[in-house]
Amino acid sequence: MSRGALIVFARRPEPGRVKTRLCPPFTPTQACEFYRALLADVLEASAEMAAATGLEAVLAVTPETACAELARRCPPSFRVIAQRGADLGARMEWAVAEAAAAGRNPIVLRGSDNPSLSPALLVEALTALRDSDLVLGPDLGGGYGLVALRRPAPGLFAHPMGTRTVCEDTLRAASRLGLRAALLRPHFDLDTSEDLRNLAALRGGPDAVRCARSLAYLDEQRLWPST
Repeated sequence: MSRGALIVFARRPEPGRVKTRLCPPFTPTQACEFYRALLADVLEASAEMAAATGLEAVLAVTPETACAELARRCPPSFRVIAQRGADLGARMEWAVAEAAAAGRNPIVLRGSDNPSLSPALLVEALTALRDSDLVLGPDLGGGYGLVALRRPAPGLFAHPMGTRTVCEDTLRAASRLGLRAALLRPHFDLDTSEDLRNLAALRGGPDAVRCARSLAYLDEQRLWPST
């Protein structure tokens, strides 16, 4: 395989537009600041993972007007592009096509709200692509926070995203398209207050280093859910 790409999907941190499912108990401003910490953790870890695996680090941003702002905040190894498309599925398909047009192979997409995603999981995804066309890293909510592809697969994401069946829906689409699919072990995204318990469980373990800013923000603001 030629040099591939690791594409991080991110939004501009704006109160009322990010991590809204955390409100309440968070205020919109707290949710925005927490997302900013999450994004910083994910970008730092992704830059390191891309370098270790020989992938190009790419940040795909929405809205388009936020590209320059987020480019100033991310590690210098990133190439920053705007997301294109009417919905998330279309934007994911466009990002895969854009990377393929640049000669990137394989192509890995990841979210910006799963800072615990480990380098080992990325290596597993790349290894699984030797015998598969598509690899998904499921999250505990029925979706996924990592997608790895050998090549573009038009129609793969042409279904509602952000639902509790999105992983199953994507696997069904892969089957219709004749793609060989593989699943990795599940990890977790940080969408709701309950998800913060999963993050708290990482404290003191080897994965905590990738969540340092996120953990520190919740500590400083005392935003952990009560036990």
